[in-house]
Formats: sequence, C-alpha cells, structure tokens
Amino acid sequence: MSTSVRIACAFALALFLASCAEQQPLLRSAGAHRVHNVRTTAYSRGEDGGRKNAVGEYLSGRNVMSAASDWSRFPLGTRFKIVGTNDEYIIDDYGTALVGTNTIDLYKTSRLEMKRWGVRRVDIDVLQWGSRDQSLKVLAPRKKHAIVRRMMAALNKKSASWPAVD
Repeated sequence: MSTSVRIACAFALALFLASCAEQQPLLRSAGAHRVHNVRTTAYSRGEDGGRKNAVGEYLSGRNVMSAASDWSRFPLGTRFKIVGTNDEYIIDDYGTALVGTNTIDLYKTSRLEMKRWGVRRVDIDVLQWGSRDQSLKVLAPRKKHAIVRRMMAALNKKSASWPAVD
C-alpha cells in the first residue's frame, strides 16, 4: 500500500473513532440552579389556550420555546434548559391544571410532537429565575378566577427575591 493511502485510511479511522467517542456532558452555566426530577407534560396550539401565551404573544417553538407552569413555583420569565438536551424554554404561560403542582408544560409545535413527549420526569437547569412581581402584574386583571387567586396568594407568600422551588 502506498503511503498516501495509509495516511488516508488512518485519517478516516481517526475520524470514525472520534465520532463514536462519548461526548462530555455540557457544563452548567455559572449561576445555573439544577432542579431534579421535574414532571413535564406537553401542549400544542390546539389546546384550549390557543396560539397565544398568557402575556398575549404567540407561543414560541423556535430557539427559546414557550412553557407553562404554576407561576408560584416557576414564575413568569423563568428560563431553563432540560439537562442532556439543547432545549431551552421560558415560562410565558400558565395552565389551570398546573396550579399547585411542580409540573412544567412544554409547548410543542404539533400534536404529534406533543404525544411523543408524553409525560417525562427530567432534570432542568434554571438559567434565570422569573419575576414574582411581573407574574402578579399579569395575573391581577384575571383575579376573578379562583385558580388565579390561588396562584396569586401563593406568590404573595413568597419574598420578592425568592430564587428556589418548594
């Protein structure tokens, strides 16, 4: 075999072995807070809420995707990544079935994606905590609903700087 063929074979083998090597897990960003064993479900625009989130903007299925939660657990504006994926979400919605739970509902762009997700327990890295005050501001005009009053009461019990989940 010629030297150039041997070099080419060695290079191809090295590339193959490198592609098979186990990737190191991504390190958490400085300041990220890991929350273990969070129950997640999924929803799509065909659900009761329609195509808009609680702040009146369109649900996002792009770079930073929409998610819903009980805002007294994960307040409006909380940004997080699901550990082991590159999926980044922001809490910009809430759901009546989520109040009183530690469940996060992830927005999916189709019913098929929603069904594929199902119910999963995942670890998340909270990149930035949302705002208790912004959550209360958005909820205030909706306080005629018992479920919103319940979320507001729980938010009012939290200090303005609370950074952790119960």
